[in-house]
Amino acid sequence: MKCIIIDDEPLAREGMKMNINEVPSLELVGEFDDAIKANEYLQDNKVDLMFLDIEMPGVSGLDFLQNLPDPPFVILATAYPQYAAEAYELDVVDYLVKPIKLDRFVKAVNKAEEIIQLSKQTAMLESIENDFIFIKSDRKYVKIRFDEIFFIEGLKDYVIVHATHGKYMTAMNVKTVHSRLPEDIFFRTSKSYIINVNHIKEIDGNDVVVADNKIPIGRSYRDGFIDFVNKRLIRR
Repeated sequence: MKCIIIDDEPLAREGMKMNINEVPSLELVGEFDDAIKANEYLQDNKVDLMFLDIEMPGVSGLDFLQNLPDPPFVILATAYPQYAAEAYELDVVDYLVKPIKLDRFVKAVNKAEEIIQLSKQTAMLESIENDFIFIKSDRKYVKIRFDEIFFIEGLKDYVIVHATHGKYMTAMNVKTVHSRLPEDIFFRTSKSYIINVNHIKEIDGNDVVVADNKIPIGRSYRDGFIDFVNKRLIRR
């Protein structure tokens, strides 16, 4: 995977390069100390993955990402954990807090690599029925019951259906999928995530744990989500 680093701190770039050198699947093709230089590079070069700092002079990482027409997949790297909820609204692959440990870095890269591989074998969401969806994947039709879906993740113009027997990427946006799913089972916790509420293990601050995955709760979705959960508890 061709990758670039965008970070205004020389030491942070050096630390990121050390981590990149430990992962054979990564090829570092550029490093930049501001977003403007990175933007010029991206206009003429194809990149699979971008390691992006948030707090930078001039144009911040989040502003840069919001205004990038066709960004590569992004892993944010920052010393400020408070940006996590806002960052996931921008369909990033992962969010790393500095100083970054190698095992956490590898986990984020593995997720990016898996997503990139899924994007090369994109499935087609054929239909949503009363209690299941049909996905066409690799010339086969796969039936996935609602209770088998853990959560649905949005990335760029695709969604990834995380289910008990696999993951399927399909060309459809989160809003469209959510509008066609039963609202008593599926709740949209942010711009990028829809969860099956029956698979919730716990709610931890600004995250909800579903099938051992921490799913962020967006600021504009939090009150509605808490109200939804409380009503379900009352009904029980």
